[in-house]
Amino acid sequence: MTRRRRQVEETVNHERWLVSYSDFVTLLFAFFVVLFATTYRDNQSIKKLSRAIHNGFQTMGAFSADENGDGGAYSRPVSETADGPSRLQNIEHRGGHASVGSVADMQELRRQLEAAIGKELANHEVVLQVTPEGFVISLKELGFFNSGQATLLPGASGKIERIAKVLSRPGLEIRVEGHSDDQPIHNDEFRSNWDLSTARAMNVLLLLVNDAGFDPRKISASGYGQYRPIADNATPEGRRMNRRVDLVVVQMSENPRSLP
Repeated sequence: MTRRRRQVEETVNHERWLVSYSDFVTLLFAFFVVLFATTYRDNQSIKKLSRAIHNGFQTMGAFSADENGDGGAYSRPVSETADGPSRLQNIEHRGGHASVGSVADMQELRRQLEAAIGKELANHEVVLQVTPEGFVISLKELGFFNSGQATLLPGASGKIERIAKVLSRPGLEIRVEGHSDDQPIHNDEFRSNWDLSTARAMNVLLLLVNDAGFDPRKISASGYGQYRPIADNATPEGRRMNRRVDLVVVQMSENPRSLP
């Protein structure tokens, strides 16, 4: 009888590993839930979900309590990069100049520009896009400048003046940015791509102010040369995309929707 009892007491439990395994699976599940939350577009849902996960781990003693109880770092808004309305909606949550101006304002601005320069948009002479810098009207070299020159082509001023009628409404501030490709330029007029890009930006700015009546207090110009490309300079198509003048809406008031 004594020998039998001793055998029972010395029996080893070989299923204890299931405890550690179940803890690992629980943590892995929580990790993938957080990954899912970071791709979910509804920021309020992210806050609720991350708060619930955080509180659950806090109950188990894994996390310390936050001062505001918002669930730690996961409660911050998640950035979006997709085009279209969802990208416009994200502008409200970004930092910097692009944070001003509502989604409705930017959508209305896009609609008005599409009505004013629909032909140029269809011909890819002008491209509209939203970037972290703001709402951008990109004037491609095609239709506005000859290669290596800063003088506007015949007819280009009319296109820019139609854009200016939309941008001159109250509440908008514009930065005119000149850009080039990385091909070296040396001629009697320009020493470098810095000079070329700056001269193109200044010519567009002067047209907006002198001919289109844009408020000079609401506009500035800068030249970036080849140092802010949007495409690969290794291909002719990429270089063509990089040769541009961008009109960047860096500030938009809360209610600038009516045209003058």
